[in-house]
Amino acid sequence: MAGSSKTYSGKEVAVHNSRESCWIIVHGKVYDVTDFLDDHPGGSRIILKYAGKDATAEYDPIHPPDAITTNLKPEKHLGSVDLTTVEKVEVKITDEERARQERIAARPPLSEILNLHDFEAIAKYTMAEKAWAYYSSAADDEITNRENHAAFHRIWFRPRILKDVTKVDWSTTILGQKSSMPVYITATALGKLGHPDGELNLTRAAAKHDIIQMIPTLASCSFDEIMDAAAPGQVQFFQLYVNKDREITKRIVQHAEKRGIKGLFITVDAPQLGRREKDMRQKFEAEDPSEVSKADQGGVDRSQGAARAISSFIDPGLNWSDMAWFRSITNMPLILKGVQCWEDALEAYDIGLSGVVLSNHGGRQLDFARSGLEVLVEVTTKLKEKRGLSFPNEKFQLFIDGGVRRATDVLKAVALGATAVGIGRPFLYAYSAYGPEGIDQALQILHDEFEMNMRLLGACSMKEVIPEMVDASNIHLHIVSVPSDNLYESNYERLQGVRLREIKNKL
Repeated sequence: MAGSSKTYSGKEVAVHNSRESCWIIVHGKVYDVTDFLDDHPGGSRIILKYAGKDATAEYDPIHPPDAITTNLKPEKHLGSVDLTTVEKVEVKITDEERARQERIAARPPLSEILNLHDFEAIAKYTMAEKAWAYYSSAADDEITNRENHAAFHRIWFRPRILKDVTKVDWSTTILGQKSSMPVYITATALGKLGHPDGELNLTRAAAKHDIIQMIPTLASCSFDEIMDAAAPGQVQFFQLYVNKDREITKRIVQHAEKRGIKGLFITVDAPQLGRREKDMRQKFEAEDPSEVSKADQGGVDRSQGAARAISSFIDPGLNWSDMAWFRSITNMPLILKGVQCWEDALEAYDIGLSGVVLSNHGGRQLDFARSGLEVLVEVTTKLKEKRGLSFPNEKFQLFIDGGVRRATDVLKAVALGATAVGIGRPFLYAYSAYGPEGIDQALQILHDEFEMNMRLLGACSMKEVIPEMVDASNIHLHIVSVPSDNLYESNYERLQGVRLREIKNKL
C-alpha cells in the first residue's frame, strides 16, 4: 500500500470530524474519506458517525478486509495512528440491543436443537437486525428463494426393502477429493455479521467433520487468514467473482492455486446484483433523510444495502470466451457456479470444464428462476440425450445448492445425478445462534440424518442412491398440492412494504 509512514496521534485525527474533512481509523491506519462520502454505497451517515474516530468495529463485519485499501486512492492512505492515544468510541446500548441480549440469554440449550430449521429459528431472534436482513434476504418477491426449498417437496422416495443396512457409508468424492458426506459448505459473504470469527468457524468445523469448505471472494476474513486456519491437508475450494481488472483476477486465482485450492468455482449468475429488499430497507432505515436527499442529487445509487457496498467490482462483461483465458492461467478444475438451464450446462461440458453448480444464488438474483433441483432433472435428461452422459459423472460433475435443510434433500439430489450439494445459510444461522458449537452440532445432525435415512431408503453407499429410488414426475409442476412444511414456513419472514415513518406525539 502506497501511503505515508507518518504516525498520527488520536487528537490529530479527531479534529477531522466533519463532512468538509473526514478521517477515520481502521485497523490502526488513518484514511481520508472526505471525497468518498458521497460515493460510499452504504451512505455517508455511517462514515460521519465515526469521523475522527476508530471505525474498525463497525467496518469489520460488513467489509472484506481489503475494501478500504481497494476503494481509496493511495494518497488517501495517510499513515498509522498511535492507538494508545485514540479515544474509545462510546458504545451506547440501545433498547433494541438490550432486548436482543435478553433473547440470547433465553436461547434453549444446544441439546434441544434437533434440525437445521431450529438454528434458523433461534438466529432470527438473536442476530442483529442488519445481519439477519443480509443473510435472509432474497430477490424481489422472494418467490425463487421459497421455491428452492419447496422443490424438494415434489420429489418422493421409492425405498427398497430387505437390504442389509447394518453398515451404511455416506462418504463420497468431490472433484477427486474425499468428503465424509455429499455436502460442501458453499460460499456466503460477510461471515462476521453473525459471529466475530466469521468464516473461520466454517473452516474449523469442515476440518473436524471432514467436509469441504468453499471460500468466498467476499469473506469477512482474508483468504490467507482462512487458509492459515485450515488443518494440514484440509481440502478447500474457492468461489470467484470475476473482477473487471483481469490482472487482479489473475493474481487472485494464481495465489489461490499456490495456496492449495482444489477447485475454482466461477460465479456466473451475478452480472448485476438482484434487489434484496429486506437488506435494502435496513439501508434506508440507517440513513439520515437529509443525507439521502443530498445523495440523490449526486445520482449515486445507495439503495442496495450491504450487498451493493461490497460488490461493485464484479464484471458484467464476463462471457464464454473468457473461459479459455481461465484455462490458460490455472490448472485447477473449473466449475461454473450459477448455471440455470441445460443449454449452458452442455456448453460447459463441450468446452471441457469440470462441472457446473445448478444454482440461482440462493434466490438472491433473478426472481422466478427455477430451483437447482428442477434444473438438475432437465440437465441429466438432456445431456444423456445429446452426449450420452450418465450421472453422477466423474469427468463432468453436477452440483446444486439452495433450499437444503435435511439429509433427505441431499439424497434426492444425489439420486437425480448430483455429485454433492452446497449448503450455505443454515450453517451461517448455526454459528450465528450458537457460535462454533452450533456449526459442529449442525454437521452432526446431518451425519445422523444420513445414517438413518440411508437405512430407511435401503442404500448402503452413495452409489446405491439411484434414480429409481425417487419419483420426480412432479418436479416441473409449480402448482401442486404437497403437505406444508411448518418449520420452514414459521421461520420465513414475510416481506414488508413501505410504511409511514414513526410519528412522534408532540404532547
